[in-house]
Amino acid sequence: MEQSPKPVDRRVLKTKRAIRNAFAKLMTEKDINDITIIELADAADINRKTFYNYYSGVYQVVEEIEQDISRSYDALLGNVEFRQSMDAPYSLFERFSTLINMDPEFFGYLLSMDGNTVLITRIMRLLKDKTCEKMVAQLDIAKYKANIMIDYVLSGMLSVYQHWFASDRTVPLEEVSQIISKMSFSGINGSVPA
Repeated sequence: MEQSPKPVDRRVLKTKRAIRNAFAKLMTEKDINDITIIELADAADINRKTFYNYYSGVYQVVEEIEQDISRSYDALLGNVEFRQSMDAPYSLFERFSTLINMDPEFFGYLLSMDGNTVLITRIMRLLKDKTCEKMVAQLDIAKYKANIMIDYVLSGMLSVYQHWFASDRTVPLEEVSQIISKMSFSGINGSVPA
């Protein structure tokens, strides 16, 4: 008889989220190589021993963030049909909004890293590679064409989300995602009423 995996303790999740958010906040202020465990523990409002219960160092936090985003993105892409998304692109971008809304504090810090782009660059590369793989398989297009399209969409999307997080956020994220989806698939002509 197969046992189901044990649920993760909510206190563990809360502590890890605090560490992750503190790390992302510190990355908006300084280079990753300059972040110390003491600073990170203080920012997360935990002691060093608690930090070491979960991680061996700062780079293990980075690896876990990448793995978590990768898993979430895999789930997001799981049943996406790119041909259908071309006719109804908002469904794809709505998934991005859902992902961001799962932890807006973390993504706010992540997308506010102006000078310290190491983590965001690694994450964007990961998202691009996963999207390209699925897009090439489904649409039967050359990989270089898929890469150009994905670069265009991801760089614009990243810029818009960065501006949204830096703004007063009066426009709902869902509306922002809807505009991005129209722009990505229809250009300006598809976004402006005739």
